[in-house]
Amino acid sequence: MSTAVAPARTGQVLADLIPASRVRDVALVVGGAALTGLAAQIAVPVPGSPVPVTGQTFAALLVGTSLGAGRGLLSLALYALVGMAGVPWFAEGGSGTAAPSLGYVFGMLLAATVVGALARRGADRSVWRMAGTMLLGEAIIYAVGVPYLALAADMSMSAAVAAGLTPFLVGDALKAALAMGVLPTAWKLIDKR
Repeated sequence: MSTAVAPARTGQVLADLIPASRVRDVALVVGGAALTGLAAQIAVPVPGSPVPVTGQTFAALLVGTSLGAGRGLLSLALYALVGMAGVPWFAEGGSGTAAPSLGYVFGMLLAATVVGALARRGADRSVWRMAGTMLLGEAIIYAVGVPYLALAADMSMSAAVAAGLTPFLVGDALKAALAMGVLPTAWKLIDKR
């Protein structure tokens, strides 16, 4: 009996296991943007911060690792452009270009690309490599988002770190732990087929 799923090989990401076509790639890019927009609606306000805790960063990193660098970048670019054009799917139903948290969205573009490239090199196959990949992705998001927050909200850099980084570290560690289990487990299940 034959399966439609090809065996996992180095150089592949999870999305590559679906038979290749332009329709597949478009559906994956649009689906990744939609997933990120939906996850952004899971938002918990943080007292003293204009930035809420959301599922958005987890979704963006999951999209990058699952789709690979190219499709991950396109997916997050679509998410950013459509949100800036007015679709209310940024955190807490926001849209446009005026949000002080927009820098995090820009950081997600870069992070999805980097984690996607690492996933193509096998970083999503083991628990510890996946943990490092997710933590690197989070660091990239903060490296862009926190300075943008400081500029957009007219804060000092130390105030931006206190409002836009420190309150999120525990939640991001939990998101990384979740990813550590999900993607390597998916590969193990596929490899058993």
